[in-house]
Amino acid sequence: MSGLNPQQREAIHYLDGPLLVLAGAGSGKTRVITQKIAYLVQDCGFQPRNVAAITFTNKAAKEMQERIGKLLSRSTAEELQISTFHSLGVRILREEARVLGYKPRFSIFDAADCSGIIGDIAKTVDKGTLRRLQSIISNWKNALVTPEAARQLAANEHEALAAHAYLSYEATLKAYQAVDFDDLIGLPVVLFQKHPEIAEKWQNRLRYLLVDEYQDTNACQYQLLKLLTGVRAQFTAVGDDDQAIYGWRGADIDNLKKLPAEFPALKVIKLEQNYRSTVRILKAANNVIAHNEKLFDKKLWSELGHGDPITVTACKDNDAEAAGVVMKLQAHRFEHRGRFMDYAILYRSNHQARGFEQQLREARIPYAISGGKSFFDKAEIKDIVAYLRLLTNEDDDPAFIRAATTPKRGIGAATLQALGTYAGERHVSLFHAAFEEGFAHRVQPRQLEPLLEFCRFINRIQQRATREPAQLVLPDLLKAIDYESFLYDQEEERTAQARWANVCEFTNWLNARGEEDGKTLIDLTQSIALINMLDKQDDDRDEVQLSTLHAAKGLEYKHVFLVGIEEGILPHRESLDQAKIEEERRLMYVGITRAQRSLHLSYCERRKQARELIPCEPSRFISEMGKDDIRFSGGKQTAEPDKATGSARLDALKAMLAGNKR
Repeated sequence: MSGLNPQQREAIHYLDGPLLVLAGAGSGKTRVITQKIAYLVQDCGFQPRNVAAITFTNKAAKEMQERIGKLLSRSTAEELQISTFHSLGVRILREEARVLGYKPRFSIFDAADCSGIIGDIAKTVDKGTLRRLQSIISNWKNALVTPEAARQLAANEHEALAAHAYLSYEATLKAYQAVDFDDLIGLPVVLFQKHPEIAEKWQNRLRYLLVDEYQDTNACQYQLLKLLTGVRAQFTAVGDDDQAIYGWRGADIDNLKKLPAEFPALKVIKLEQNYRSTVRILKAANNVIAHNEKLFDKKLWSELGHGDPITVTACKDNDAEAAGVVMKLQAHRFEHRGRFMDYAILYRSNHQARGFEQQLREARIPYAISGGKSFFDKAEIKDIVAYLRLLTNEDDDPAFIRAATTPKRGIGAATLQALGTYAGERHVSLFHAAFEEGFAHRVQPRQLEPLLEFCRFINRIQQRATREPAQLVLPDLLKAIDYESFLYDQEEERTAQARWANVCEFTNWLNARGEEDGKTLIDLTQSIALINMLDKQDDDRDEVQLSTLHAAKGLEYKHVFLVGIEEGILPHRESLDQAKIEEERRLMYVGITRAQRSLHLSYCERRKQARELIPCEPSRFISEMGKDDIRFSGGKQTAEPDKATGSARLDALKAMLAGNKR
């Protein structure tokens, strides 16, 4: 416990009822959670298996597990239930599947599978429309709105179309014995509400709950927490109302407002000492966030000294901004003998990255972009995963269609259409329909034979996959379908090589996990949908980080460049009503508080859009930061630069260069 401040200590030791820890940016919240878990197990007699910590990403869960492994033994840390909301939901659903009418080996559909189903129902292939429909349905599910209620709620044509699709979408998922990501939280809520005895069983199993990033929970997650904690209400929620930036994704800041009302015994402890940033950076952050209506009043403070002034640079246009930021970054790194990984360029929207990438490439500066395309979105990975999903759940029709036709094996579109029609009439899956006598009479023997051969092959591999280790079954599966040759037949050699290398990386990774955890291929497949390969990437490469502000939450960098800080970008032009402006302001606050040592803002006076130059205004958030600790430069309105400071800086740089030559 040494090195903890009094508020952190109090949060760790408090066990007399529900607790809300308001943890400001950089206030050591992960340390509080991990130390509290150790305290529960070592000093309070809790069994590790009865303590659950819920995080929002696999990466955060893994990091927490590693930290606790250093405080307790590794075997004790592994007994703890540390997972994301979705992983916990899967665990509950696998165990209780039959009560809800599912097989324990149901499939988990990703966004692309779900988009395909919604597209079929709504009879559209327009990506924009599909994204919008998916988002509306997802928000309804997260707010626990049923398909029937959605029809009453629909307020415009998109919502009416979504409401119409929602009912069929749910029925289709059920027919495929599949769930989507939202169901992983929604179905356990329904289960616990309808079956109090099952809720009680889980309450007794998870006797103490700790929830990280509580401000990001949605209505559904809040209900799940309430149902899991029950009357004992033994939980610690850790969050920060000033960092609630996921309203657009269904997160509901009202969950923070509700806590004191719904848990009258709730204790609130504020962590206001910041261990990350200098005084100037925190002052600017506090000034900005003070313009929002406060749920709980708190002010960050730091003992890390005043630090460098914050710089704000007005740039002629976006090309000048990108060139200026990269030049400044290089000079700063040279002057401070820094590493590239100490620097981050943060922006509101992905499209802003392009110009910075170009400048970094030209300057030969290594960089990484957060939130790149997921490994699981690659076609070759989806092909292999389709086989694995089918082995796990033969009722998974989308997986059946993909596996049966990749690589091609003589099963044509006409055969699949006939199979689909027959399966629909009989209310069975495609896989089961293929074996029925009735279907055999509808197609030619030459159509039926390759189909049955494929299904028997799946059955053979399936028997092995439930018993044998993954590393024995997987290579045989790839060999049997001859996937490598299929890639080389399809693609140019170089592309085929790259795609086959991805398949090998994926299978090696699965084999290693199977060996490590002693799991069969079926066990592994059931968790694939929840694992993101990007979580396991090496974080120690010396590269400048490019990231959206949303993706940067929870991270910190020595030196931060906040770019494009203009009206219409931040705050976003579609977020100008009061509630949305407050969320945009929190996004600015998150951006400022990522910086440890120095913070540099820039905005454009004109921005190129298509072939036009559009005039821009600096964001209102810049003036909200206050003027005391900020140095303005560039642009028409700027006062004459301070010549004395400029020449002193130039002399210092010259002296340093001369020293290097010696």
